Amino acid sequence: MAEEKPKSRLVLASASPRRLSLLERVGIAPDLLCPADIDETPERFETPRRLAIRLAQEKAKAVVNLPLVKDQGPNVFILAADTVVGLGRRSVPKAETEQDVKAALALLSGRSHWVYSAVCLIDPKGRLSYRCSETKVRFKRLSREDIVAYVASGEWRGKAGGYAIQGRAESFVRMLSGSHSGVVGLPLYETVHLLEGAGFPVFNTLMHKPSLLV
Repeated sequence: MAEEKPKSRLVLASASPRRLSLLERVGIAPDLLCPADIDETPERFETPRRLAIRLAQEKAKAVVNLPLVKDQGPNVFILAADTVVGLGRRSVPKAETEQDVKAALALLSGRSHWVYSAVCLIDPKGRLSYRCSETKVRFKRLSREDIVAYVASGEWRGKAGGYAIQGRAESFVRMLSGSHSGVVGLPLYETVHLLEGAGFPVFNTLMHKPSLLV
C-alpha cells in the first residue's frame, strides 16, 4: 500500500484580519497565523513595487524556521504579503499618527496613485515564488471636512497610504483599475495562482478556524 501523503498545511505570516477574511472569501483558511516581525524601512532609492516584493519575501523567510511552523509537519506552505502605496517612485508610509494620515491624504487628494500588493509563497521544498498586483487608484479632491471626518474614524491606523478602501475611504475613489482585493491587502487572483502552481489543494481545503496565533 502506498504511503499516504502528509496533509498540506498553510501558514499565513500575518495577523491581519483583512488578509484572513480575503482568504476565507475564496474558501481558504490557514492552519496557523504567524505574524512576522521585520524592519519595514525602505532602502535607499527603493521603488514602491520593489519594497512591497522585498517585504513580502522577508516576512515569509522570517517565519520559515520557527518551531511552531516546523510543528505543522513536512508539507507546509508559507504565505506572506505586503502592500505599498506609491506616488511615482515615492512610497507613502503607513499611517501611525494623525499627522501621518493627514499628510498622506493631502498627497493623494485629487491625484492618481498606485497600490502594489505583493504575495510570496515558500513551498514545502523551500522554493520561493511571488507575484505583485499593480492597481491604479484615483481619489477625488478631498475637502478639509473629508479629511477631518476620516481622521476621526480611526480606520487609517496602520494602513498603507493612510486609508482602508474597504471602509469610508471607498467614497473617495473616483477610479480603480486593477485588483480591489490587492488594495485591501491580498490580491486574490495572484494568491490562488501561486498556491495552485505550488501544488497546494486550493479547492479541497476544508474551512476551519486557524489553530494558533503567535
